[in-house]
Amino acid sequence: MSTLNVILGVSRRTLKNALTNPQILLPTMAFPLFFFTAFAGGLSQISKVPGFDFPPGYTAFQFVFVLLQSAAFSGVFTGFGVARDFENGFAKRLLIAAPHRSGIVLGYAFAALVRWSIVAVLLTVVAFAVGMNVGGGVVDLLGLYVLAALVNFCGFFWAGGIAMRFRTIQAAPLMQMPVFLVLFLAPVYVPLDLLQGWIEGVASVNPATYLLETGRGFVAGDAPHVLGAFGLAIGLGVGFWTWAFLGLRKAEAAGA
Repeated sequence: MSTLNVILGVSRRTLKNALTNPQILLPTMAFPLFFFTAFAGGLSQISKVPGFDFPPGYTAFQFVFVLLQSAAFSGVFTGFGVARDFENGFAKRLLIAAPHRSGIVLGYAFAALVRWSIVAVLLTVVAFAVGMNVGGGVVDLLGLYVLAALVNFCGFFWAGGIAMRFRTIQAAPLMQMPVFLVLFLAPVYVPLDLLQGWIEGVASVNPATYLLETGRGFVAGDAPHVLGAFGLAIGLGVGFWTWAFLGLRKAEAAGA
């Protein structure tokens, strides 16, 4: 119960800060909608390129990318909050007060998931409002959102590990840039088969490619390599989980 109390206390405070501060709330909500509008609307003619074969259409094609992107960056932005808590001294008080310090990391992770869930609901409502087609059923859509939730955990545990090692918001670019590069070196605008040159080689070995293709397959009702994608997402999650908890150990050793 003491660990649960820590989780709930940390997540409640983190969500309160994220949802009541316009400087934090507005970018969280606005960026996914901006990307969705820019990509799905402004680039919709790409669907007429020979070889583009995605039955639900370009809006659904981009929806999956923006959904996974929002999941990853909701986790990263929560990592920014961890860094701010170390800078202003709140995290040090947490380390002293929490009987089970693992609850601190789990509390931030739960807050990241709830934070993304709000964005996901808004993004989904907007997507259906503009006429997004879905070929998959309820189970397929559930698979898509579970996959995105795993991406959210990966994003937070990566960023949280960085935050607890550096303990300053100045480390924000290090939290954000690798995630940005991994996502945008995947097949963002067209399917993998239509990529050429060096970007095709990079995308072919990029783990985000397999997550994207599976997510888009869920929307189309014919998801490829589902077990592989979930195994990859869970494996990355476990790896970054370890990374985050080792970061907590470093913060404890440094006295925060």
